[in-house]
Amino acid sequence: MGSMVEGVTQVLIPVAAFIGIGFALVQWFLVSKVKVSSGLTESGSQNQRNRLIEEDDQEVGVDSDQLVFKCAEIQSAISVGATSFLYTQYKYLAIFTAVFAAIIFLFLGSVKNFSTKSEPCTYNKGNMCKPALANAFFTTVAFLLGALTSVLSGFLGMKIATYANARTTLEARKSVGSAFITAFRSGAVMGFLLAANGLLVLYVSINLFRMYYGDDWEGLFESITGYGLGGSSMALFGRVGGGIYTKAADVGADLVGKVERNIPEDDPRNPAVIADNVGDNVGDIAGMGSDLFGSYAESSCAALFVASISSFGNSHDFSAMAFPLLISSMGIVVCLITTFFATDFFQINGVADIEPSLKRQLLISTILMTAGIAIVSFTALPSEFTIFNFGANKLVKSWHIFFCVSIGLWAGLVIGYITEYYTSSAYSPVRDVADSCRTGAATNVIFGLALGYKSVIIPVFAISVAIYVSFSLAAMYGIAVAALGMLSTIATGLAIDAYGPISDNAGGIAEMAGMSHTIRERTDALDAAGNTTAAIGKGFAIGSAALVSLALFGAFVSRAGIETVDVLTPKVFIGLLIGAMLPYWFSAMTMKSVGSAALKMVEEVRRQFNTIPGLMEGTTKPDYATCVKISTDASLKEMIPPGALVMITPLVAGTFFGVESLAGVLAGSLVSGVQIAISASNTGGAWDNAKKYIEIYVENMNVYAGGSEHARTLGPKGSEAHKAAVIGDTVGDPLKDTSGPSLNILIKLMAVESLVFAPFFATHGGLFFKWF
Repeated sequence: MGSMVEGVTQVLIPVAAFIGIGFALVQWFLVSKVKVSSGLTESGSQNQRNRLIEEDDQEVGVDSDQLVFKCAEIQSAISVGATSFLYTQYKYLAIFTAVFAAIIFLFLGSVKNFSTKSEPCTYNKGNMCKPALANAFFTTVAFLLGALTSVLSGFLGMKIATYANARTTLEARKSVGSAFITAFRSGAVMGFLLAANGLLVLYVSINLFRMYYGDDWEGLFESITGYGLGGSSMALFGRVGGGIYTKAADVGADLVGKVERNIPEDDPRNPAVIADNVGDNVGDIAGMGSDLFGSYAESSCAALFVASISSFGNSHDFSAMAFPLLISSMGIVVCLITTFFATDFFQINGVADIEPSLKRQLLISTILMTAGIAIVSFTALPSEFTIFNFGANKLVKSWHIFFCVSIGLWAGLVIGYITEYYTSSAYSPVRDVADSCRTGAATNVIFGLALGYKSVIIPVFAISVAIYVSFSLAAMYGIAVAALGMLSTIATGLAIDAYGPISDNAGGIAEMAGMSHTIRERTDALDAAGNTTAAIGKGFAIGSAALVSLALFGAFVSRAGIETVDVLTPKVFIGLLIGAMLPYWFSAMTMKSVGSAALKMVEEVRRQFNTIPGLMEGTTKPDYATCVKISTDASLKEMIPPGALVMITPLVAGTFFGVESLAGVLAGSLVSGVQIAISASNTGGAWDNAKKYIEIYVENMNVYAGGSEHARTLGPKGSEAHKAAVIGDTVGDPLKDTSGPSLNILIKLMAVESLVFAPFFATHGGLFFKWF
């Protein structure tokens, strides 16, 4: 019976992954039906041209084929810029990956002096496990696989986004509904590819490693933790590098173009406009894709490691062991069904329907996933089993696990909706921030900071409740699967997240191609909803990072052999203080990096406006390439110090000060990092949408009934209130797109790195206290 259940499990997981990949390809095919090419076909088919441009032609006196050609040209420039940046970044990351892989192998191999003899198992007393040298080798391989999958996730997302942005612009000529469906389907391509690839590579890795490890599941799943480390280390550099790139360009473009020269956002006369649009893809798409893949990989690895030293691992019950992978498989199927509610079941008839449709995606996927969790929990798990709990065994029932995963899932929904409340201009917090712009930038900044701090309260309570319930029911395994529950609908979460930058780029292309005011209004409405969904995506990433980090922290404490973490001992308390300081140090580095890169960008944009004749009149093209180079050089140079801080801290703390001090560092960074990350992301999102509220709702009185009259009193574009809002948005950009989203990687990455190196720290760590 057991072998039959295992056989079914072995089939279901890859089938779900291939369904996800197949569905992504179908969505890509549907997006590709929007042609970005001008002119008639050789057969002279007028139908092709008519299908392309089936709208009330708003561009009076403008040749439609010429507009399509312009869109294709701009799309190509953005794609080339993004691709060349990522290739350059990946060259740097290839060197880092090779060096860090060598460190993993040397550190873990030295635990038993590179012995090739079998060792007594750490947890299954009396059994023999594979040698430490084998664990070092397979952990290194898992690290490389995780890094490769993370890079692939980011790169594929970027290629899809740059493929879809002009197509969204062209569809906006038909209706806002057509543009929405194109942008959402493009986001879905990324979401499903990432979820399916992550699942498939993890599944294949486990089965390949089993060929060597056999019955030694303790060693097998300890080595698999390297997969999460590889995913998150790439995500860190992707988020930081991409964030610095995009915000240097954005801040430079806004300060000179919008505030000083009073020209529209994405105006083709602005020299930084191509760099800004490239930045949306390398930061918000490639960086975010790697980030959420890292969260998925780490939560899976944490759950698998704890399960492997529990009764699942002892009894070699593969179906129960693979429970995290089955949850992710069910998530792909649920998200596939949910997608049809956005693209087929409900129609977008106007801009007011956009945000509710995206919110509906979150709710529907959560409800359906709850039923999916019940199916998996009651079929894959035994009715009773034991979970390893810091040296003891805790008796757990299958319905306990159902509640653990479900509470993580619903806590994610709460965080998503609270984030939406604080960052959407449909509600009072953002409108209050917009209203504060009447008295200048200073009051705007004060109101925005207050909003960000206040927005932390309910998410922290939601995370706290999820931690208490899941730990009470199933110890650290409960927390790991709660994190997995929050990420189980990752395909839908990524679809609505990637939708934002695609819509932003679509608006930029519409402006640069000289399309009508109506088209730009539609793309702006898509973008405003995208700002909110991007904030929701960051909220999910931060919430799941808190749970993942805690689960990894628990696994580290178990693996390092720490019986209790006593905060009253000096070495632990010092670790807590230093750990709580690290997110501030990291944020200072990333914020300053954006500031110094933006300074160079502002100077270059000013130079071009002042020295290039005919630039303001639109008779001369700006030098886009120089601005792209400034962003590229700055981001590649500036991403190294913050990345090094995160990667080196656990190695230094564990080697010199021991596992107890490192436990304090991890706990401190987790508690401090979550607060700062939520606050920074929501503050930046609120400032951005306060600016959009003044811009859009003045021009289109039908967007939100009751809000437009208030917005009219603050506008129009170029008013003092609007200038104050732009300054607030400029301050918020590095908070929401560089520092905030990178902090969740900091807390996850330090925890998973500590777990991977735990055997080394437990054996050789604490040199400082041994010397003195």
